[in-house]
Amino acid sequence: MPQEWDLPGPFVIELEVEASAIDEYGHANNAAYLRWVEQVSWAHSEHLGLDLARYRELDRAMAVHRHELDYLAPAFEGERLVLATWIVGCDGRLTLTRRFQLVRPADGRTLLRARTRFACIELSNGRPRRLPEEYVTVYGGALIVEKG
Repeated sequence: MPQEWDLPGPFVIELEVEASAIDEYGHANNAAYLRWVEQVSWAHSEHLGLDLARYRELDRAMAVHRHELDYLAPAFEGERLVLATWIVGCDGRLTLTRRFQLVRPADGRTLLRARTRFACIELSNGRPRRLPEEYVTVYGGALIVEKG
C-alpha cells in the first residue's frame, strides 16, 4: 500500500485485475474502474453496518447522482491493486459524497482518483427522501474532512 493516501483513515479493499476487465487496448476498461468504485462503496457501507438488507428495511438507498472519475494510469491483467474510499460529505438531509483513490502497490502509482455524490431515495418508488437518522449517524460518523 502507498505510504500516504490522499486523506487519512481510508477504508481499503484489495483487487486483482481479471481478464474480463481488459479491453481491446490491452488494459482495464474504464467501466471496470467504475465497477470497482461501486464495489468499495458497498464494502464500506457494509463495514459500517448499512448493508442492502438494512437499506430495504428502511426503504431508503443512496443512489448515484454524479460520478467524477480521473483516469491517471492504466491497469493490466493480473495486477494487484488497492482501492480506498472516504466519506467526505454528508449534509444530513439528502446527499452523501465519497472520494476514491486506486493505487498499484508494485510501484505506488495512483491510477484513479474519483468522487461520487449520492442522493437518498425511497427504494419503493425511487423518489428523493430525507436521510434516515441512522444514515446521518453512521455515515456522518465516518466523515473525513477534506483540506482546502
